[in-house]
Amino acid sequence: MQRPAGARLQGRCCPRRGTRVQQVTRAQQVAGQGKVYIDPVEQEAAAFAPATVANLGPGFDWMGCAVEGDGDVVTARVLPDRPGEVVIESIEGDGGRLSLEAPKNCIGIAAIETLRLLGGAPSCGVALTLRKGLPLGSGMGSSAASAAASAWAVNTLFGCPLSKDTLIIAGLASEAVVSGYHADNIAPALMGGFILIRSCDPLDLQRLPFAGDLWFVLVNPRFEAPTSEMRAVLPKEIPMKQVVNNCAMGGSLVAGILGGDAALIGRALDSDAIVEPVRGPLIPGFQAVKEAARAAGAFGCTISGAGPTAVAIVSDPEVGQRVKEAMVGAFKAAGGLEVNSAKVVRLDNEGAKRV
Repeated sequence: MQRPAGARLQGRCCPRRGTRVQQVTRAQQVAGQGKVYIDPVEQEAAAFAPATVANLGPGFDWMGCAVEGDGDVVTARVLPDRPGEVVIESIEGDGGRLSLEAPKNCIGIAAIETLRLLGGAPSCGVALTLRKGLPLGSGMGSSAASAAASAWAVNTLFGCPLSKDTLIIAGLASEAVVSGYHADNIAPALMGGFILIRSCDPLDLQRLPFAGDLWFVLVNPRFEAPTSEMRAVLPKEIPMKQVVNNCAMGGSLVAGILGGDAALIGRALDSDAIVEPVRGPLIPGFQAVKEAARAAGAFGCTISGAGPTAVAIVSDPEVGQRVKEAMVGAFKAAGGLEVNSAKVVRLDNEGAKRV
């Protein structure tokens, strides 16, 4: 796997309370058996992973970024007498909808895969708790945030021997079960910033640096848009004209990121000719929201992930407040939808972190 250029990856160093503590995973070899057991170096660790915006218009399945604000928190605790087991003890904030069976839940799958990636047999089991800060089916990378937080928390228990780009493999296994085999949410949730997905098999990522602050407006209406249903409407064949448009807009999106040009990013994400035209009509009032955002000063507006959250790019927080109010009003007036949340947030360049 190619290590993403410019990425700030964390290996064996786990920052805690502002200090830098070098920790090395302890391994024990059982005499006569040749089996290597991996010991934890901490009894408990908690990690946070942020919301993400995937696709960004023409970047369907190959571009995503992390944003500051809400996210999910997973706490991992050592189970000393249950080697290799993963148990989910509790989940808060999901309304009782998520399974407590580890193989059926994104945090459980990510934890199981993280233990596998350690390269030895864990001498303990792991108990997990999840506090959801992101709504389910929101288009803000809810499952990816949970998986990223779980992977980083479990990795921290063992002294952080695995880098963030390696842990994306664990996150992909989780995403494959709950939302599809794509890394445009899990990669930025772990690594932060903008991530270009060149390939998932083999995994090949490129981190795209953006200079300065970039501001987003995220408005999540009370309307659920399951990823499976939103994928079902995607066209099987695409006219060449639309393909050419999206290639040009995808190139413009990358150019805007690398050039630190928020206006170009906004114009590019506003110009998807393939996915947004078929998904937008499924979100009540979306077209009016898009138009209201631009009229209020946004550089551009599109669907975040599979929706229904709408995302706009703005020049600064003051403009963002005006755009936010306009988008909320349009969802209510044109779509008849109340809003769960409406926020102006910055690009998150850190991704998953210990808390």
